[in-house]
Amino acid sequence: MENVMVRILLAKLGDGYDKAMLHLGKVFRDAGVEVIYTNAQEPDAIVASALQESVDHIGITTLPGADINDLAIITELLAKENASDIRVTAGGFIAEEDESRVAELGIVEFFPKGTTFNELVEWARKNIKPIKF
Repeated sequence: MENVMVRILLAKLGDGYDKAMLHLGKVFRDAGVEVIYTNAQEPDAIVASALQESVDHIGITTLPGADINDLAIITELLAKENASDIRVTAGGFIAEEDESRVAELGIVEFFPKGTTFNELVEWARKNIKPIKF
């Protein structure tokens, strides 16, 4: 069977630096994942990029000031485009009172600030599979 590389789109919500996201992209690349990074911060632009790039997964970094409802908009837009098989994870900063809502918003996993890059790669290896387009 042909070895197919997983394609992940990395994006961010909120204001802040890209340094950690860019480093995460390199870590994923070194682990054998094809990484597409977009500086887009609006849900519709993130979904448009994911569809254009035919990704298997979207990883969102939530930075200070991110609106948790944007996560729901992303999953809703994917469903509207018949692309619900593109799953979404998020991680970073989120208000403590919003943590319990993440799964309700269609996010398959939330990684709190402090999650190591190795933990993210290990989770990805176990949980992200290529989508047949």
